Amino acid sequence: MFLNLTDFSDEPLQSQISRQIRAKVLNGEVDAGTMLPSIRKLARDQHVSVITVQRAYEALEREGLISSRRGKGFFVNEIRDKRKKEMSIEKLIDKIRPLLKVAKEEGLSIEDIFAVIKKVLESK
Repeated sequence: MFLNLTDFSDEPLQSQISRQIRAKVLNGEVDAGTMLPSIRKLARDQHVSVITVQRAYEALEREGLISSRRGKGFFVNEIRDKRKKEMSIEKLIDKIRPLLKVAKEEGLSIEDIFAVIKKVLESK
């Protein structure tokens, strides 16, 4: 499994792993039933500690994206497309809410905020 991890990010490696695997599952790049690399293999391939991968997998398991099968490994759960979209929206809300709060506190209007969001979306 190809992941793009960096030590230069403020985001912990464990979060980078779970975020990138989460994205691959939710965008359909990794299908339901797919076996993920073992904790040790992914740790070795990504040059991170076993604990880092274990915690990332535990986070994905808590979200219901993956399940462990004793003696077999970790597998991607079946998630309906509607639920995938809901999960993505929930995560976006969690991430954007603090930024919007700051923007409002700094005096930006809803129109200003929408203009900034539109500008960001159009720049990609």
